[in-house]
Amino acid sequence: MNTQTFLLILLAALAALGIVLFQYYFKTKSRGKLILLLAFLRFLAFFGAFLLLINPKFTKNEYRTEKSNLVVLVDNSSSVEAYKEDITDVLKGLRENEELDKRFNFEAYGFGSSLNALDSLNLNEKITDVSGALDGLKEIYSGTNSAVILISDGNQTIGRDYEFYGKSDAFPIYPIAIGDTTRYEDIAIAQVNVNQYAFLKNKYPIELTITYSGSNSIKSAAKISVNGKSVFRQVISLSGTNRSTTINTLLDANSIGLKNIEISVDKLNNERNINNNRREVAIEVIDEKTNIAIVSNLLHPDIGALKKAIESNEQRSVVIVKPDGDTKEWDDIDLFILYQPNPLFKTVYEYIQQRKANVFTITGTQTNWNFLNNAQNVFSKKSSSLGEEVTPIINQGFTLFNGTDFSIQDFPPLQTDLGEITLREENQILLNQQIKGAVLNEPLLAIFSNETQRQAALFGENIWKWRVQSYRNDGDFKNFDDFIGKLILYLATNKSRERLSLDYESVYNASNGAIISATYFDNTFVFDSNATIILKLQDLGSKKITEMPMLLKGSYFQSDLSSLPAGKYNFTASVKNENLTKSGSFTILDFDVEKQLLSTDYQKLNRLAQNTGGNLFYAAQTSDLVAELLEDGRFVPTQKSNENVVSLIDFRILLAVIALALTVEWFLRKYNGLI
Repeated sequence: MNTQTFLLILLAALAALGIVLFQYYFKTKSRGKLILLLAFLRFLAFFGAFLLLINPKFTKNEYRTEKSNLVVLVDNSSSVEAYKEDITDVLKGLRENEELDKRFNFEAYGFGSSLNALDSLNLNEKITDVSGALDGLKEIYSGTNSAVILISDGNQTIGRDYEFYGKSDAFPIYPIAIGDTTRYEDIAIAQVNVNQYAFLKNKYPIELTITYSGSNSIKSAAKISVNGKSVFRQVISLSGTNRSTTINTLLDANSIGLKNIEISVDKLNNERNINNNRREVAIEVIDEKTNIAIVSNLLHPDIGALKKAIESNEQRSVVIVKPDGDTKEWDDIDLFILYQPNPLFKTVYEYIQQRKANVFTITGTQTNWNFLNNAQNVFSKKSSSLGEEVTPIINQGFTLFNGTDFSIQDFPPLQTDLGEITLREENQILLNQQIKGAVLNEPLLAIFSNETQRQAALFGENIWKWRVQSYRNDGDFKNFDDFIGKLILYLATNKSRERLSLDYESVYNASNGAIISATYFDNTFVFDSNATIILKLQDLGSKKITEMPMLLKGSYFQSDLSSLPAGKYNFTASVKNENLTKSGSFTILDFDVEKQLLSTDYQKLNRLAQNTGGNLFYAAQTSDLVAELLEDGRFVPTQKSNENVVSLIDFRILLAVIALALTVEWFLRKYNGLI
C-alpha cells in the first residue's frame, strides 16, 4: 500500500470520527453506554462509505520457476525398425535421468507422415517427413525456451529438405543418429516415371533414373517386364564420377487391362541392400475409341472427307452404313452422322429417339425437308428448292468448345437450298451464312445440347472442298481435321448426371494414398449428406471380404484404405435403402520407400545440428548429450514474477457492514425512544 492511500484512509477515519462527535456529543447533552454504542455504529457506517470511495489497493508479487522444454522427436518409420532396441535405450536414458527432470519439462513425439504424441513405439510408418515434424514443433513451442532431440536415421522420403533449417528456426536441435553409418556400394532405381493410363494400340513412355553409390566403375543391366514377360533390357555403366543415368523407352499397349510392370537392375557383387534394385508400377490400358457411323444413302465426296478427318485421330473409328441397315449393329455407336436424310432414314430416327443417341445432321440440295422437319423437332427449314452458295462466317462468341481458332481463309462456299431456318432447342451457332458478301441472320453450323442428348446441324454440302482448301493453305489437313475432331469430341461425349459416382485410382503405389471417394444425390439431384454408403472390398488373393461405411467429408463420402496390404481388390459401393451400386477394382503395389534406404545419413543430421546451434550424437553417446544439455547456460531454469494488484477490501462485505451498522443503530434509537 502506498503512502497516498494510507493518508486517505487516515483522513477518512478522522472525518468519520469528527462527524460522529458533532452529531452525538456536541448536539446532545445525554451521555452513557447507549450513546457510545450508537456513536460507534454511526462511525462504522461513515468510515465504510469513505472506504468505498477511496477503494484502497495493494500490490502482490508471485514468484515461480520456469523450466525449459526438452522435446524428444522420434523417427517412427520402418527404416529404423531394426534398431528399435537402440531407440528404446536412448528414450529410457533420457526419461529416467533425474538431473534432466529437474532442469527440463520432458515431452516426446513420434513422426512419420505426421507429428503425433509418442504413446508407443511401433516403427511402422511408411513415410518420413522430418521437416514437417519440425514445423509442427515450431508451432507448438513457439515463443518458449526449448531444445529438440531428434532420434532418426536422417533419411527423409517426403517434404522440404530439413538440412536447410537455420538458427532462426526457433530452437537448437540435437540429432541422435540411429543405424548403420557405414557407406556401402549400392545401385538403386531412384525414380520411375510412367503414365497412369495408356490407349490401346498406342505406345506409352517409361523413364527410369538409376543411381550408384560407390567409387568403382561398374556395369549392370536394367530390365523391364510386363505381366512377367521381358520387354526391355539395356546395359548401363556407372562410376564414382558418373553416378546416375536416365533411360527412356516406349512400350506397346497391345491389349486392354491392368499391366503390372516390373523394373529391375542387376545387383552388384558386394551389394548389401537389394530392396532398391526392384520397382513395381502399373498402368491401365484402356480402349476409349469412339465409334462413329456415317449414315447415307448417297455417294458423295463429303463422306470420304469426313471419314478421313475423323480417323486422323486413332482413337476414333468410322463406319459407313445404309439407313435401312440392321439396328442391332448400331448399339456400339457413340455418334450418328446423318448425311442428307430422306424417308429411308425413318428407322434411324426411331432408333435415335429411343436411345437418345447423339446426332450430327448434314443437309444439302438432296435433303428431303418435308421428312426431316417431321422426323425431329430440334430444327426446321422452309426450303424453296432454290440452290445457293453460302460461305462461312465464324461466330467469335461461341463458347461450348474452342472452335473459333478454325481458320476459314479462302474457304469455298457450301451448296444449300435457300429458306428460313428455325432452331427450336437451346443452341449456339458456330458458323453463320454469308451470301455474296451479305451476312445473313441464318446459321450454317449450329450446336444443340440438353441433359441427355447432343446434336449439331450443318446446313450445306461439299464440305470436302474445305479439307482440300486447308491443304492448299497450310500444306496439310490439320486445320480442318482438328476442327472436325473438336466437334466430334463434343458431340460424342455424354455427361449425363449420375446419382452415385465414384472417384478412385486404378493403381496405388502404396496403401498410404489408397482412398475411394463417392458423391450421392437424391431423386432431385441434391447432395444427400444423410445417406449411408457401404463399401464392400474383396481381396482377390486371400478372397477375404471386408465391409466398411464411407465417412462423410463435407460434400462427399470417403474411405481410407491405408490399412490394406498390397494386392488386387474388387469393390462395390452401395447406398443403403436404395437400389444404387457402383463397382470397380484397384491394385495396391508392394512398395515401401523406407526400405530402399540402408545407411544412416549422419552427414545431413550433422549439418542440421550445426545450422541450429546443436551437436550430433550417436546412440552410445546419450550420456554425453545429457552432460552438454545440463552444462548449457541457455537452458538454466529462470525465476519469473507476476505482479497482481489486489483490492484491500471486499466491497460486498463492506456494504453489508454499513447496512448492518445503520440498521442496528436505527433499531436501538427506535427502541429507546430517541427518534
